Amino acid sequence: MEGIIELLSQPWHWAVSGAAIVSIMSLLLWFGGEFGVSGNLRTICAAGGAGNHCDFFDYKWKDQIWNLVFIAGAIIGGYLAINFLGSPAPVQIAPATQAYLQTLGIQVPQTLAEGNGYVPTEIFSNPFSTLNFILLTVGGFLVGFGARYAGGCTSGHAISGLSNLQLPSLIAVIGFFIGGLSMAWIILPNLLSIQ
Repeated sequence: MEGIIELLSQPWHWAVSGAAIVSIMSLLLWFGGEFGVSGNLRTICAAGGAGNHCDFFDYKWKDQIWNLVFIAGAIIGGYLAINFLGSPAPVQIAPATQAYLQTLGIQVPQTLAEGNGYVPTEIFSNPFSTLNFILLTVGGFLVGFGARYAGGCTSGHAISGLSNLQLPSLIAVIGFFIGGLSMAWIILPNLLSIQ
């Protein structure tokens, strides 16, 4: 058992995830399902009775129960991974990226005692500072509104939409990349410089 836990706690090759995604998407396409995370919010609201007050939530939500199970599995899997299968080292970040982050005042942990490296403590250690509160609130609104306005989230468009060869998904994914690059290279450095 210890050997299995050690194997699971090591970083895996990206192709393992790729093969798993291809397998799941092939099964979804075969059975006529759609993959997406943001749609679960609509399903939860519909299950709670929101369809009685708003037509947007008035649909056969029971057809989407499998997607709720997927989200529950992601939450449970994430909890198990971080608490029982965590890597013995912080996230591996390329040296060039580490150097760039240091120019922004973000330190990358080298040991687990310094942090796991998933989120910069310089940004998220105090969510109630004015800048962090604005970043989290505005960012959360933009993600939620954007996912609904774009007809799906990044996973829905990039994985499900592209595998269905949908042009709107390709346009959305291009927008996601432009937004991500703009945030990483223009907006975030300017925000960190005023902190």
